[in-house]
Amino acid sequence: MSNVTLTQLRSFIAVARYNGFTAAARALQTSQTTITSQIQALEEEHGVRLFERRGRRIDLTPVGSEFLQFARQMVELEYDAAIMLKDSGALRQGTIKIGAVSPFHVIEMIEAFHGRYPDIYTSMTLGNSDKVMKDLAEYVSDVGVVARADHDDRFHMQAYASYPVVAFVHHRHRLASRAEIDLAELAREPLLMREAGSNTRRALEDAMATIGAKPRIAMEIGSREAVREAVIRELGIGTVSQSEYVPDTRLVPLRITGVTVETHIYLCCLRERRRSLLIAAFLDAALQRT
Repeated sequence: MSNVTLTQLRSFIAVARYNGFTAAARALQTSQTTITSQIQALEEEHGVRLFERRGRRIDLTPVGSEFLQFARQMVELEYDAAIMLKDSGALRQGTIKIGAVSPFHVIEMIEAFHGRYPDIYTSMTLGNSDKVMKDLAEYVSDVGVVARADHDDRFHMQAYASYPVVAFVHHRHRLASRAEIDLAELAREPLLMREAGSNTRRALEDAMATIGAKPRIAMEIGSREAVREAVIRELGIGTVSQSEYVPDTRLVPLRITGVTVETHIYLCCLRERRRSLLIAAFLDAALQRT
């Protein structure tokens, strides 16, 4: 494949990713005229339309959507081939982009990967599960770290770890002298809960449903840090994955008994990218740590 063709593919991928020729040109640090001419050359040479242009808005045509998957694979194969030829597969250069729902588990994964491949640059972005999966599908991220399994066949999912959910109270709370609380009893207490869709909340609600109970929600709060602050201010009882509990002299953790309440962490990537050198190396390093 000629170098010009690879340049055309990168331009096509950028236009699709950034939803416009101007934004694609900015991202690739070239001119809009160059991007436009490369896309036009692809379309004219093969007699297809890759984009529908509606004023400033552009959309992929059905052919364009199908071609995008091949274009991404071809560009990634070229990248992997360059790494292998230059470094004999030793991974002494490159960037791995990770999307995650929480930083708590990712840092230990990055530590394990960096120990093996110290010259690879690692970047991390945080978002909810939907954003992480969307970024994987659009090649914005290489690896995802999420808290629920996605059964979409496009993705390779690998279980990483499971952690119990714990309750925690202020040290002056009447339950602070105890080490544990039964789930049925916890259901009767005023709880400070994350927003609907939170994985900790989902795990707690699912466990309570098995005993015919529902959580008594005193307040809905949008982040684990804010839940922690509300407990410190004695506004109620909080719950969190044990792996994300931050010890504090003002707080007392309580083990939940009666029914197992757990959150789960999964590593994922696009199935078609599972054998990418960088992605395979990251997954192997992370999973060897468990």
